[in-house]
Amino acid sequence: MPNHFSQLARKSRSNVSSTKVNKEAVDNPPLEIFKLGSSTLRTEAQHVCKVNNDIRNLAKNMLQSMYSAKGIGLAAPQVGISKELLVIDINFEDSAAEPLILINPEITAFGSTLNSYEEGCLSIPGVYLNVIRPSTIKLKFRDEMGRPRKMNADGLLARCIQHEVDHLRGVLFIDRVTSKEDLKRELTKEGYKMKDVLPLNN
Repeated sequence: MPNHFSQLARKSRSNVSSTKVNKEAVDNPPLEIFKLGSSTLRTEAQHVCKVNNDIRNLAKNMLQSMYSAKGIGLAAPQVGISKELLVIDINFEDSAAEPLILINPEITAFGSTLNSYEEGCLSIPGVYLNVIRPSTIKLKFRDEMGRPRKMNADGLLARCIQHEVDHLRGVLFIDRVTSKEDLKRELTKEGYKMKDVLPLNN
């Protein structure tokens, strides 16, 4: 099984559907994606109290910005907005596949099996490192119409959801990297600083 994030994305499929937007990259994406070192990435997001057109339009703009950056997931704090909102499309190369919009997502259970795969992040371009995460999760959230939903996820989708939910808590994937030697090497190579890493105990 491939352990590179982009390879997993190409091979994964999801049955979850949501709002559909043009997946073509645009020259001027609607939203700026903030990079490592920005304080907005370390701020805990706020609960979305009302799902309305503003939230739906934000989700669409996030999707367009994500596709333009060739990503598979994006959280609102990454575009400077403190809202518990994230968008995911692990089938970004399939124009017919629909993306997933998660509002106020909460992971309610983690599987006992752990896997290590390489992850990257649109807020830390050029850095790819292995991260250990549970391979399955259970989740509850509201969709873009405000309806309560529940779902189970495994494989790349489970990993991507966990990665993006971390963003809502001010946590980055580099905080979860266990090999500090690899972490320092990759960050230094791309011009980032170790002081921007906040190691976790779990």
